[in-house]
Amino acid sequence: MRKPTALVVDDEPAIRELLELTLTRMDVSCLLAADLKQARAMLQSQTVDLCLTDMKLPDGNGLELVSYIQAHAPQVPVAVITAHGNVESAVQALKSGAFDFVSKPVDLAALRSLVSTALKLRDQRQSEGRGATQLLGRSPAIEQVRSMVAKVARSQAPVHISGESGTGKELVARLIHENGARADNAFVAVNCGAIPGELMESEFFGHKKGSFTGAVADKDGLFQAAQGGTLFLDEVAELPLHMQVKLLRVIQEKAIRAVGAQRETPVDVRILSATHRNLGEMVRAGRFREDLYYRVNVIELRVPALRDRPEDLPLLAEHILARLAQAGEAPARLAPDAAALLQDYGFPGNVRELENILERATTLAEDELIRADDIQLQSAAETDEAEPVMGPGTQPLGKQLGEVEKEAIRKALEQARYNKTAAAKLLGMSFRQLRYRIKKLGLE
Repeated sequence: MRKPTALVVDDEPAIRELLELTLTRMDVSCLLAADLKQARAMLQSQTVDLCLTDMKLPDGNGLELVSYIQAHAPQVPVAVITAHGNVESAVQALKSGAFDFVSKPVDLAALRSLVSTALKLRDQRQSEGRGATQLLGRSPAIEQVRSMVAKVARSQAPVHISGESGTGKELVARLIHENGARADNAFVAVNCGAIPGELMESEFFGHKKGSFTGAVADKDGLFQAAQGGTLFLDEVAELPLHMQVKLLRVIQEKAIRAVGAQRETPVDVRILSATHRNLGEMVRAGRFREDLYYRVNVIELRVPALRDRPEDLPLLAEHILARLAQAGEAPARLAPDAAALLQDYGFPGNVRELENILERATTLAEDELIRADDIQLQSAAETDEAEPVMGPGTQPLGKQLGEVEKEAIRKALEQARYNKTAAAKLLGMSFRQLRYRIKKLGLE
């Protein structure tokens, strides 16, 4: 493979020389341009794998070059050099399609990391979609998501993935990671609503031994675990305000400070976030910081609800049923009446609800054909609002019935000498139903 080539665009000879020296030591050839005109000419006549451009140029600005490259050489990642602390310029560059940005004075370690990450894209141009994660569907809505994933995967811009619960936001985040330059490094997913507030800073940034009661050793946080890779902040709307401030600083400064540490440590992490809430409304209500909103929401990618892509339902159902099938078994199939029932349903819980419905249906079906009678539909709202029915004891009635069912299955298995087929006959159910109940009740 030929040596990679970088185009460096800056009107200051000293900056060009510094960047050329750094890149040459990384075994990267350099083309040098002092303005937009020279840069465009070189892009037209030379093969370029990476572009580094200053924001202010004698005959225009770096954003014009970003737009030119997006139109004429979209495979070339371009990083913009901005003035220190000029957050607006950095965000504007990322929105325009820049791969990443670096602030003046240029931190050479950060620059080398950026260049290494950007050049990995060159090796992936012939292997798009190489990850294990799949986004199933052929609807226009899903095709649009795929197109957006392909675009944002080539960038390092923060992406906010919005959509209802159960639509597959984490799956989309994994796709972005697997098809990007960081695919060989860690993908770390965290549910921001599942971390206790008092432990949040330690979980995100780590802590030093002795920094608080119980800190018996140094501990790395989620940012350190995702170093060089991607950190996916699921349910980012659940972050308390004090953590929103700290996260904003990390995104801007690309550095963290562990609890009890005296100095900040540089981090190289791409931030992806998601929530089912409306962050814009939360900003207006004062529950989410506006400055953080504009940093995590540089690019928004919306995942459609299942009801907005009904043509994908048969393919999704087929895939889920194949996954639910045990080794050596033929996957269950949907009878026409069952398929029609699902097609007319609104799926408030989206793909996650479809998975649950099909798992129940496969156990209720007498054979490999799932009929309408085997499908139980219930909205998430109905489930949440249902009050637990209390029996004569202190436990909810459902739990009491579960204990009775466990005992009946135990006795049948003992009587059949743990032959599940024989035990199923004794209980008057199919082998498939018995296997599901054993798994559901934790009797395995």
